[in-house]
Amino acid sequence: MTTRIRASDFPRTALTAIAFGFAASLAAAQAWPAKPITLIVPFPPGGSSDALARAITTPLSQSLGQPVIVESKPGAGATVGADYVAKAKADGYTLLMGAVHHTIATSVYKKLPYDFEKSFAPISTVALVPNVLVVNANSPATDVKSLVSLAKASPGKLSYGSNGNGTVQHLIGTQFSGIAGVELLHVPYKGSAPLTTDLLGGQVDMSFDTLTPLVQHIKAGKLRALAVTTAKRSATLPDVPTLAEAGIKDFNQGTWFGILAPAATPKEVVARLNGEIVKIIQSPEFKKRMEEIGAEPVGDTPAQMAAQIKDDTAKYARLIKDAKVAIE
Repeated sequence: MTTRIRASDFPRTALTAIAFGFAASLAAAQAWPAKPITLIVPFPPGGSSDALARAITTPLSQSLGQPVIVESKPGAGATVGADYVAKAKADGYTLLMGAVHHTIATSVYKKLPYDFEKSFAPISTVALVPNVLVVNANSPATDVKSLVSLAKASPGKLSYGSNGNGTVQHLIGTQFSGIAGVELLHVPYKGSAPLTTDLLGGQVDMSFDTLTPLVQHIKAGKLRALAVTTAKRSATLPDVPTLAEAGIKDFNQGTWFGILAPAATPKEVVARLNGEIVKIIQSPEFKKRMEEIGAEPVGDTPAQMAAQIKDDTAKYARLIKDAKVAIE
């Protein structure tokens, strides 16, 4: 039997369909999350991004009522993990622990399979982590001045490790070399864990890594912190000077980490995630954990995070052009 719809019925039919669609969409948003959520960390376990991801996912799992699983997808200066999330279904079940590295990669890599500003929906910046210039405890360099002297005496011999080509550690090393007038050997790693292992073993001379994976080794006397790269000293290492204080002027580089979703993720889901994450970041328990690992909690709006990404992308584009850093 064929059902015939009269012309006069179209407006009512259309309105009913729209209302039904809206109700279904609203119901779907209210039902989220209905299954486990995966937070992709684009670096190996053991670094700042991994530590921050685990600090946020435990309470987030409790507040959302679903497991939030940390999954590591390292490679190519954090771009492998970012590409995976950019191509994931935009349903709120696959998220990225993004970082300032991604704003740098936009200019460093000649070709990326995603656009960091357009392919993601920012949710919230989690924390800012100072970068710190460290050497092995057995190094003859006891401060920045003596390190520069050693580097000038042996051009291209002293090595510094980074979390990979195109990461903030790589760029800081390039900037340091230019301002100090020294030639250093860059050794890229896949993340902080393997870099720290080689730093402790003396296979690499120094690094400009984030404070989180280094703080325990600094306090244990296995690594020597010479300076932090931010404009002000770290509350975790109050006796360590800034690079500017140590004579390397115009330095103010830190590393932020934040959570993003694929660009088309429903706004209701983004808003829910932002609310829950900011609530966690503002909690005394989370703030205490950040103090322990040398991070400064942030917690902002999606719009504020988007503005930070836009500003940093432009800033690092200028720095990378001046430093002439490019990767195929």
